Formats: sequence, C-alpha cells, structure tokens
Amino acid sequence: MTPLGFQTHDHSGCIDAALAAAEARCAADGLQLTEGRRRVLEILLREHRALGAYEILEQLRDGDRRPQPPTAYRALDFLTAHGFAHRIERLNAFIACNCPDEPHAPVFLICRACEAVAEAPADGAALAPLAADAGFAVERAVMEAEGLCPACRDPQA
Repeated sequence: MTPLGFQTHDHSGCIDAALAAAEARCAADGLQLTEGRRRVLEILLREHRALGAYEILEQLRDGDRRPQPPTAYRALDFLTAHGFAHRIERLNAFIACNCPDEPHAPVFLICRACEAVAEAPADGAALAPLAADAGFAVERAVMEAEGLCPACRDPQA
C-alpha cells in the first residue's frame, strides 16, 4: 500500500474503482451497501480528506430535506466496521480506506496546517514485543502522526 492523500492521481478513476470494489465485496460477503451507505462512501472518496459526520450530513442534504445525524453515523459505523473507511481519532472525522480489500493496520499522516490525511502502511511489528513484555494483548491500535504535508512544507512547489 502506498500513501494516498498527498500526491496527484486520477481522482475520478479512483472513486469509480473504489465504489465498484465496495459493491463487489458487499455482494460477495452478503453485505448490504444501501444507497445511503454508498453515498457516504462516495462523499469520503470524493473529498480525499477526513470529514466529520456533520460535514457529511451537509453533503447528503437534498434541497430543503436535511437528513438526521443517525443517518450519517449508521452509514459510518457500517463503513468502518467493514473496512471501507477509517476513523481519524485526532480529528474526530472519517476517511475512505485506501485499500479496503487488504488486511492492514495503517498509520495516518495528518497535516497540522491543512488537515489533509494520507493513509500509509504501518509496521506493527514494533508494538508486538512491547505489548508482550507488558503482558498486554493488543486488540486495536490507532497510529496517527501529525506534521506537514508536502504542499504545506513547500508552498512554492
């Protein structure tokens, strides 16, 4: 998995491919990718940044019809439970998963200036011996690193 979030790429192609992959996996696993869940995933994919639930709700708005918060939270619960999205703890926000078909424990690189987020592979091997030495069984780990993205480090580039 290569970090996605700081480099340019075929954005419309990645959205289409990710949605098609999510639909195929849901069909294969007997999961229901409802229209609401699909729309939330599409919003996350389109933005390529972490979004809060209320930002998602604003984008789900249809004219004067404003969906209620549980609409977004239920969709986000489904997407995170099945690996289509991740929760960024530091930002209290969500981002589409870079590679939902690969089992992984990513690290999130968060720009402190523009809040762009890139998902990168993490080496959990360093955590295992520390936990074992403490007699601790790791069930879930969230790794988030804060710094400056390439655009914020060198705005002239």
